[in-house]
Order: sequence, then C-alpha cells, then structure tokens
Amino acid sequence: MFELRKVYIVGIGFTKVGRHFDKGLKDLFAEAAWKAIEDAGNVKVQALVVGNETSSSLQDQDNLGAYLAYYCGLGKIPAWKAEAACGSGGAAFLTGYALVASGLYDVVMVGGVEKLTDARTQDTTWALAKAAEAEYEAFYGLSFTSLNALFMKYYMDKYGVTRDEMSEWAVLMHENASMNPYAQLRFKVTREYVNKSRVIAYPLRLLDASPISDGASALVLASEDVAKKLTDTPILVAGVGAATDDIYIASRDRLDMLIATVLASKDAYKMAKLEPSNIDVVEVHDAFSILGVLDLEDLGFAEKGKAAKLLAEGAFRPGDKPTVNPSGGLKARGHPVGATGVYQIAEIAMQLRGDFPGIKVDGAEVGLAQSIGGAGTFISVVILKR
Repeated sequence: MFELRKVYIVGIGFTKVGRHFDKGLKDLFAEAAWKAIEDAGNVKVQALVVGNETSSSLQDQDNLGAYLAYYCGLGKIPAWKAEAACGSGGAAFLTGYALVASGLYDVVMVGGVEKLTDARTQDTTWALAKAAEAEYEAFYGLSFTSLNALFMKYYMDKYGVTRDEMSEWAVLMHENASMNPYAQLRFKVTREYVNKSRVIAYPLRLLDASPISDGASALVLASEDVAKKLTDTPILVAGVGAATDDIYIASRDRLDMLIATVLASKDAYKMAKLEPSNIDVVEVHDAFSILGVLDLEDLGFAEKGKAAKLLAEGAFRPGDKPTVNPSGGLKARGHPVGATGVYQIAEIAMQLRGDFPGIKVDGAEVGLAQSIGGAGTFISVVILKR
C-alpha cells in the first residue's frame, strides 16, 4: 500500500484583511507570497496552488495561477487555481498537501486571494450567489444571507434558542478581533447592539454576518527532509478530510447539521489518530453566526442544539479547550472568501508556533481549521500538530 509522506508548514504570510482600494489582486497576493517565502528561509517553491472564488466574475481573470506566478516572480513553475466557492482556500490546501505527500514535489506554495470591494455590492453578492444551485436557488433570488437565515430560523425554533443567546457569537468574535492587528472589524459589541442591528434576512441581523473583504494568505509546505533544514518550528499536517453535501438545499435531510463537516472531520480525526477532546484551538468558518454554532456541534465540541447556549454561558473563550476563533473568525477578522481557508490554517499554525499576533492560546499543541464552500456544500477540515 502506498504510504503518504509527512507534510509540514514551514512558511506563513498574509495581508491585513479589509478594503484595499489601493491594491489589486496580484499586489495583495505578492505581499502574502513573499512574506511566506521569507518566513521559510527564502526557499524556492516548485509549484503554486491558489484558492479563489470570484476572479472570473469580478476581475475577468481566468488562468489565475499562471497570472499570479508571473506577477509575483515565482518563475515558470506549474501554477493553477483551486475553486470550491468560499471553501477554495481549503481546497487549495488539500491539493498542495497531496502534491507534497505523494512525493511529486518537495516544496509547494498554497495561497488564497480575493478582491471583493472594488465591485458594486450587488455584483459581489451575485458573484458569491453562484456558489448555490444557480438554476433553482440563485436564479430566483436566493442569496447566502437568505439561505443562512433559513438555517438559523430552523435551529432557533427546534432547540428553543433565543435571539439574545444567538447574539453571543458576534460578541465573542468582535472581542477576539479587537486584539488582532490584521482583523477588519476591530471593535467590541454587546448583545444588545447585535440584537438591534438591521435585519438583513429574518432572523439574521447585520452583525450576524461577516463583512465584504479583500485579502491574501500564503503557506509554504515542505516534505520532512526539507522542513528540517528550513525551520526549527515546522508544523505537522496531522490529518485532512473533505466532503460534499447536496448543493440544492431542498434535497437535504436536515437543516440543523452540515453533514459534510461531520464526514470531513471524521476522516481528519481518524488520520490524525485524535478525538475532538484533543483539540486545543480551532478556527471555524462563521460567515454567519449560525454557521459558527453548527460548526461547533458538527465537529464534536458540543451536543446537537447546545452550542449556542454554551456560548451564551461563557464557553469557548480564550483559555478554554478548545479556544474558538481567537482571530475573530470570518465574522470580525473578515472573509476574503477564496483566501479565508488559508488564513485559518495559517492562524492555527501560528498558534502552535507561539507567534500569533493577537490572542495567544498558551501551550497549544493541536489545532483544527474548518473551511466551508457554499451553504455547507463543500467542507474541508485540517488538523495540525506542533
């Protein structure tokens, strides 16, 4: 039986998340890419895989991998784009991991980049809505806001969760992001403030949603022999998993669970030989507050229907096991969609290295990052070990 090689993260780079009207797609990615290369001892990368969702719709740019490799000065290396909606960063990472684990390459750059703020809001909304079932959902006006509102209404009704309890997710994310120098929304909020924010699709309010963001992140992955030569703090990719669910929401069996998370995490835990109780820190995909709640349950950190109430009672704070989204999550760090999955893995790796610039999870040895594409349609889970 073919045995996969061990793969390590040896270089990390990213830009501040926000509205970068002074920088284009290639400028953002070049900044992140060269930070990662410098962090990895200026190693020569042999291939590039970049996650992105909207370059075709918003920048009229296909063939993105070659475009970025050229403008970043990476040489004539193989380079291509991985696309799985807002889970594109996670998909890019799985691809890069496979390239190194298989032995095809020894050093691979995995990146993600998105430039959303130059377009009109309605154009960006439509570009993102294409990640749903375009013929039966997007065509009739369903956006990801309305789809997640459906999840949230169902969950709150089924488990008796109040609006006030659900608002605690935003409170925690903004509190964490206030300590993160590269987060987009670095201000604190109260439950009352969240409860009174504008309704965008009942029961979702404005502060339940992540912002429109620009950003880029990059990682350098290396085989074990190479990693030992490049850094004293290589981070092992201990487990990976991915799965999909029905893209058409009406065909799903239940709306209070993202089954792709359950399946992907099961594979990642098995590969890493770990359980949810072993995880010290997580970065979960919380484009809307309801997703963060579902994620905690589907990943095994809370019983079904209990996560929102546990949050409201003070669980999952810094120092808890696991600590949840010390970056501020998509909700407050920001959500440059195709880059988000790479940010999350970078953040976990930095927590394990001990050099995360915001809230630090002291002594963290194992971390997990979960990335979602569409309304829970494609999901990847990555487990890292120090």
